[in-house]
Amino acid sequence: MKFVQIIDYKTERSDDMNQLMDRWVEQTKGKRTATHNIIGKDRARANHYVEIVEFPSHEEAMKNSQLPETDRIFREMVELCDGMPSFTDLDVVRDEQLNATAARRFFHEVAVGGNLDTIDELFASDYRDHDIFKEEESTVGADVIRSDVTGWRAAFDFRFDLDRQMSEGDDVCTLWTWTGTHKGDFMGMAPTGKQCVMTGTTVFRFHDGKIVEGWWHMDALGLMRQLGALG
Repeated sequence: MKFVQIIDYKTERSDDMNQLMDRWVEQTKGKRTATHNIIGKDRARANHYVEIVEFPSHEEAMKNSQLPETDRIFREMVELCDGMPSFTDLDVVRDEQLNATAARRFFHEVAVGGNLDTIDELFASDYRDHDIFKEEESTVGADVIRSDVTGWRAAFDFRFDLDRQMSEGDDVCTLWTWTGTHKGDFMGMAPTGKQCVMTGTTVFRFHDGKIVEGWWHMDALGLMRQLGALG
Protein backbone atom coordinates (compact mmCIF):
# COMPACT_ATOMS: atom_id res chain seq x y z
CA MET A 1 0.00 0.00 0.00
CA LYS A 2 1.35 3.42 -0.94
CA PHE A 3 2.26 5.71 1.92
CA VAL A 4 2.29 9.52 1.97
CA GLN A 5 3.83 11.84 4.52
CA ILE A 6 2.63 15.45 4.71
CA ILE A 7 5.03 17.96 6.27
CA ASP A 8 3.51 21.30 7.26
CA TYR A 9 5.91 24.15 8.08
CA LYS A 10 6.55 27.88 8.03
CA THR A 11 9.77 29.51 6.91
CA GLU A 12 11.04 32.85 5.69
CA ARG A 13 14.04 31.16 4.10
CA SER A 14 12.44 29.30 1.20
CA ASP A 15 15.53 29.60 -1.01
CA ASP A 16 17.69 28.01 1.66
CA MET A 17 15.05 25.30 2.10
CA ASN A 18 15.13 24.51 -1.62
CA GLN A 19 18.92 24.26 -1.56
CA LEU A 20 18.63 21.94 1.43
CA MET A 21 16.20 19.68 -0.44
CA ASP A 22 18.50 19.65 -3.47
CA ARG A 23 21.35 18.57 -1.23
CA TRP A 24 19.25 15.78 0.28
CA VAL A 25 18.34 14.49 -3.19
CA GLU A 26 22.00 14.45 -4.18
CA GLN A 27 23.26 12.85 -0.96
CA THR A 28 20.63 10.08 -0.90
CA LYS A 29 21.06 9.10 -4.55
CA GLY A 30 20.75 5.34 -4.87
CA LYS A 31 19.59 4.97 -1.27
CA ARG A 32 16.36 6.90 -0.76
CA THR A 33 13.01 5.14 -1.06
CA ALA A 34 10.85 8.23 -1.68
CA THR A 35 9.32 8.16 -5.17
CA HIS A 36 7.58 11.54 -5.44
CA ASN A 37 7.99 14.90 -3.75
CA ILE A 38 5.77 17.99 -4.03
CA ILE A 39 6.13 21.29 -2.17
CA GLY A 40 3.24 23.77 -2.24
CA LYS A 41 3.17 27.39 -1.08
CA ASP A 42 0.05 28.64 0.67
CA ARG A 43 -1.50 31.49 -1.34
CA ALA A 44 -3.49 32.72 1.66
CA ARG A 45 -0.81 32.64 4.39
CA ALA A 46 2.67 34.01 3.83
CA ASN A 47 5.63 31.72 4.49
CA HIS A 48 3.38 28.67 4.94
CA TYR A 49 4.41 25.56 2.99
CA VAL A 50 3.19 21.99 2.68
CA GLU A 51 5.45 19.20 1.46
CA ILE A 52 4.03 15.88 0.26
CA VAL A 53 6.37 12.89 0.03
CA GLU A 54 5.22 9.60 -1.50
CA PHE A 55 6.65 6.14 -0.77
CA PRO A 56 5.80 2.65 -2.06
CA SER A 57 4.82 1.62 1.47
CA HIS A 58 5.14 2.59 5.14
CA GLU A 59 8.00 0.12 5.49
CA GLU A 60 9.93 1.85 2.70
CA ALA A 61 9.26 5.21 4.34
CA MET A 62 10.78 3.93 7.57
CA LYS A 63 13.91 2.83 5.68
CA ASN A 64 14.15 6.33 4.25
CA SER A 65 13.82 8.00 7.64
CA GLN A 66 16.63 5.82 9.02
CA LEU A 67 19.16 7.11 6.48
CA PRO A 68 21.78 9.25 8.23
CA GLU A 69 21.45 11.83 5.44
CA THR A 70 17.71 12.14 6.12
CA ASP A 71 18.30 12.65 9.84
CA ARG A 72 20.96 15.30 9.20
CA ILE A 73 18.87 17.17 6.63
CA PHE A 74 15.84 17.09 8.95
CA ARG A 75 17.80 18.79 11.72
CA GLU A 76 18.93 21.48 9.30
CA MET A 77 15.35 21.86 8.06
CA VAL A 78 14.09 22.51 11.60
CA GLU A 79 16.66 25.30 11.95
CA LEU A 80 15.24 26.98 8.83
CA CYS A 81 11.64 26.76 10.04
CA ASP A 82 9.62 29.13 12.20
CA GLY A 83 8.73 26.58 14.83
CA MET A 84 8.60 22.79 14.63
CA PRO A 85 7.14 21.27 11.42
CA SER A 86 4.10 19.03 11.82
CA PHE A 87 3.85 15.59 10.22
CA THR A 88 0.81 13.63 9.02
CA ASP A 89 1.24 9.99 7.97
CA LEU A 90 -1.28 8.60 5.49
CA ASP A 91 -1.92 5.16 4.01
CA VAL A 92 -3.18 5.77 0.47
CA VAL A 93 -6.61 4.13 0.09
CA ARG A 94 -7.41 5.58 -3.34
CA ASP A 95 -5.04 6.82 -6.03
CA GLU A 96 -6.72 7.74 -9.30
CA GLN A 97 -4.99 9.76 -11.99
CA LEU A 98 -7.97 11.06 -13.93
CA ASN A 99 -6.17 11.73 -17.22
CA ALA A 100 -4.71 8.22 -17.20
CA THR A 101 -8.18 6.80 -16.56
CA ALA A 102 -9.53 8.77 -19.54
CA ALA A 103 -6.73 7.42 -21.75
CA ARG A 104 -7.56 3.86 -20.74
CA ARG A 105 -11.22 4.52 -21.53
CA PHE A 106 -10.27 5.33 -25.11
CA PHE A 107 -8.53 1.99 -25.62
CA HIS A 108 -11.14 -0.11 -23.82
CA GLU A 109 -14.45 1.66 -24.56
CA VAL A 110 -13.80 3.30 -27.92
CA ALA A 111 -11.15 1.32 -29.80
CA VAL A 112 -12.05 -2.18 -28.60
CA GLY A 113 -15.61 -1.59 -27.41
CA GLY A 114 -16.68 0.46 -30.42
CA ASN A 115 -18.52 3.11 -28.37
CA LEU A 116 -17.99 6.04 -30.72
CA ASP A 117 -20.27 8.31 -28.67
CA THR A 118 -17.55 8.39 -26.00
CA ILE A 119 -15.20 10.18 -28.41
CA ASP A 120 -16.91 13.55 -27.89
CA GLU A 121 -16.61 13.05 -24.13
CA LEU A 122 -12.90 12.28 -24.23
CA PHE A 123 -11.55 14.38 -27.11
CA ALA A 124 -11.56 18.13 -27.73
CA SER A 125 -13.25 19.29 -30.93
CA ASP A 126 -9.92 20.73 -32.15
CA TYR A 127 -7.94 17.59 -31.26
CA ARG A 128 -4.68 17.33 -33.24
CA ASP A 129 -3.51 13.86 -34.28
CA HIS A 130 0.01 12.72 -35.26
CA ASP A 131 0.12 9.21 -36.71
CA ILE A 132 2.97 7.49 -38.58
CA PHE A 133 0.40 5.61 -40.69
CA LYS A 134 -0.68 8.92 -42.26
CA GLU A 135 1.08 11.00 -44.88
CA GLU A 136 0.03 14.29 -43.28
CA GLU A 137 2.19 15.51 -40.41
CA SER A 138 -0.96 16.08 -38.37
CA THR A 139 -4.73 16.03 -38.76
CA VAL A 140 -7.25 18.03 -36.76
CA GLY A 141 -10.63 17.30 -35.24
CA ALA A 142 -12.28 14.65 -33.07
CA ASP A 143 -13.76 13.14 -36.25
CA VAL A 144 -10.23 12.00 -37.08
CA ILE A 145 -10.42 9.56 -34.19
CA ARG A 146 -13.92 8.48 -35.18
CA SER A 147 -12.78 7.75 -38.74
CA ASP A 148 -9.64 5.94 -37.62
CA VAL A 149 -11.44 3.73 -35.12
CA THR A 150 -14.16 2.89 -37.66
CA GLY A 151 -11.55 1.94 -40.27
CA TRP A 152 -9.46 -0.22 -37.96
CA ARG A 153 -12.53 -2.00 -36.58
CA ALA A 154 -13.74 -2.74 -40.13
CA ALA A 155 -10.33 -4.17 -41.08
CA PHE A 156 -9.52 -6.16 -37.92
CA ASP A 157 -10.99 -7.94 -34.95
CA PHE A 158 -8.54 -6.74 -32.31
CA ARG A 159 -7.75 -6.11 -28.70
CA PHE A 160 -5.34 -3.83 -26.85
CA ASP A 161 -3.25 -5.03 -23.92
CA LEU A 162 -2.07 -1.95 -22.02
CA ASP A 163 1.40 -2.95 -20.91
CA ARG A 164 2.39 0.19 -19.03
CA GLN A 165 1.15 3.70 -18.45
CA MET A 166 2.99 6.79 -17.25
CA SER A 167 1.65 10.25 -16.47
CA GLU A 168 3.50 13.53 -16.13
CA GLY A 169 1.83 16.91 -16.08
CA ASP A 170 -0.76 17.04 -18.86
CA ASP A 171 0.71 14.05 -20.72
CA VAL A 172 -0.23 10.38 -20.46
CA CYS A 173 1.97 7.82 -22.21
CA THR A 174 0.57 4.34 -22.82
CA LEU A 175 2.68 1.41 -24.01
CA TRP A 176 0.46 -1.18 -25.64
CA THR A 177 0.37 -4.47 -27.51
CA TRP A 178 -2.25 -4.78 -30.23
CA THR A 179 -3.41 -8.20 -31.44
CA GLY A 180 -5.74 -8.36 -34.43
CA THR A 181 -7.14 -10.70 -37.05
CA HIS A 182 -7.30 -9.26 -40.56
CA LYS A 183 -10.96 -9.53 -41.64
CA GLY A 184 -11.54 -6.59 -44.00
CA ASP A 185 -9.85 -4.24 -46.46
CA PHE A 186 -6.81 -2.50 -44.97
CA MET A 187 -4.87 0.05 -47.00
CA GLY A 188 -5.91 -1.67 -50.22
CA MET A 189 -5.16 -5.19 -48.97
CA ALA A 190 -7.93 -7.78 -49.13
CA PRO A 191 -8.64 -9.79 -45.96
CA THR A 192 -6.01 -12.43 -45.24
CA GLY A 193 -7.39 -13.97 -42.04
CA LYS A 194 -3.93 -13.62 -40.52
CA GLN A 195 -3.49 -12.83 -36.85
CA CYS A 196 -0.98 -10.05 -36.31
CA VAL A 197 0.72 -8.54 -33.28
CA MET A 198 1.96 -4.97 -33.12
CA THR A 199 3.52 -2.98 -30.30
CA GLY A 200 3.30 0.78 -29.95
CA THR A 201 3.17 3.86 -27.79
CA THR A 202 0.50 6.56 -27.60
CA VAL A 203 1.03 9.90 -25.90
CA PHE A 204 -2.09 11.94 -25.17
CA ARG A 205 -1.89 15.58 -24.08
CA PHE A 206 -4.80 16.78 -21.97
CA HIS A 207 -6.27 20.23 -21.38
CA ASP A 208 -9.32 20.95 -19.23
CA GLY A 209 -9.95 17.23 -18.88
CA LYS A 210 -10.03 16.44 -22.60
CA ILE A 211 -7.46 15.01 -25.01
CA VAL A 212 -6.21 17.83 -27.24
CA GLU A 213 -3.29 16.15 -28.97
CA GLY A 214 -2.06 12.63 -29.62
CA TRP A 215 1.12 11.02 -30.94
CA TRP A 216 1.01 7.43 -32.23
CA HIS A 217 4.21 5.43 -32.63
CA MET A 218 3.91 1.80 -33.67
CA ASP A 219 5.64 -1.00 -35.53
CA ALA A 220 3.89 -0.27 -38.82
CA LEU A 221 6.50 -2.08 -40.91
CA GLY A 222 6.16 -5.17 -38.73
CA LEU A 223 2.40 -5.17 -39.23
CA MET A 224 2.70 -4.82 -43.01
CA ARG A 225 5.26 -7.63 -43.07
CA GLN A 226 2.94 -9.92 -41.13
CA LEU A 227 0.18 -9.17 -43.62
CA GLY A 228 2.48 -10.13 -46.48
CA ALA A 229 2.69 -6.64 -47.95
CA LEU A 230 6.46 -6.56 -47.64
CA GLY A 231 9.03 -9.10 -48.75
